[in-house]
Amino acid sequence: MRTVYFLIRKEFLQIFRNKFISKAIFAVPLIQMLILVPAVTFEVKHVDLCVMDFDLSEKSRSLISRIDGSPFFTVRYSTWSDEEASNLLLDNKCSAIINIPAGFEKDLNKGTPASLLVRIDAINAMKGQLTWAYLNGVINSFNSDIIPDISDQEKTLQVPQIEITNRYWYNEMLNYKYYMLPGILVILVTAIGFMLAGLNLVHEKEIGTIEQVNVTPVKKSQFIIAKMIPFFIIGLADLALGLILGKLLFNIPFEGSILLLFLGSGIFLVAVLGLALFISTFSSTQQQYMFVAFFFMIIFILMSGIFTPFESMPTWAQKFDLINPVAHLIKFNRMVMLKGSGIADVLNELLLLCGIAVIFTTFAVRKYRKTA
Repeated sequence: MRTVYFLIRKEFLQIFRNKFISKAIFAVPLIQMLILVPAVTFEVKHVDLCVMDFDLSEKSRSLISRIDGSPFFTVRYSTWSDEEASNLLLDNKCSAIINIPAGFEKDLNKGTPASLLVRIDAINAMKGQLTWAYLNGVINSFNSDIIPDISDQEKTLQVPQIEITNRYWYNEMLNYKYYMLPGILVILVTAIGFMLAGLNLVHEKEIGTIEQVNVTPVKKSQFIIAKMIPFFIIGLADLALGLILGKLLFNIPFEGSILLLFLGSGIFLVAVLGLALFISTFSSTQQQYMFVAFFFMIIFILMSGIFTPFESMPTWAQKFDLINPVAHLIKFNRMVMLKGSGIADVLNELLLLCGIAVIFTTFAVRKYRKTA
């Protein structure tokens, strides 16, 4: 233990003497919290519309007013030329075209179905789907308002009625920041544990100081442990800083156990630190390490479920995520922070993280060789 203590002390001195790493430790959490949490969102808050009203009736104007009064839509253009409307869509000046044909009000008054043509720019598939969902909601609301009331009380009583109410759990206000912050915290911890830890070891290779350790009787396991513990502590400290910033800046709720959250993050840090040190053992320069680490980090993050639902991924991707520690911690964080889940609810994620941590750390210890 005395040997490990002095090695850890040496690591801390080396970390804080490195100007880049020492600044990144505190700058990364601040920048990620201030930029990524409010910026990374799939919410659609503003959609420009082009309207083609060939009916020019009271009901068509009422529908246009209803759509324009929605907080999501703004009627920017009005035209009777299909070519002009198409050019507006092609030039990205509007995101959707609403075509109200002649006879719209006449069909409604006769009780026959009336038609609308809606063309939506779906280059961004998510924005296209949300635009249609919002627009469909406004049209359905308008449709329900124009259905004539049944005057015969007896008929009204005979009509079966179902009252539908809804309630959103765990995020009742549908605040997207609440959903994103637990995932951003995982990216924060990954950046500290995965990128900086590996760079630190490769930097020692480049300047030759690691050879001084290799000629000592220090065991491989002691060396790896001493490399992991400083960044393990720094990673948890940055996690605490991220939680504090999330609460102060965005008032993020925290329903679960803070100790359970740090337990899951601690196991995750062991896993990514093990992978970082494993990669750094066969990297000769920091550029080599950055290239390989960036590849793994991008794959882990994009397939983690932070941007797309895990359930929408193909079967092979879902199976790959069994060895993706980022995916497990994001799910773990969201359950603990937003749902208040206990250890029994997240036991599967904890066990998978433990298995990944053991495998990656074992690889790191076995791969590292004292070359002197």
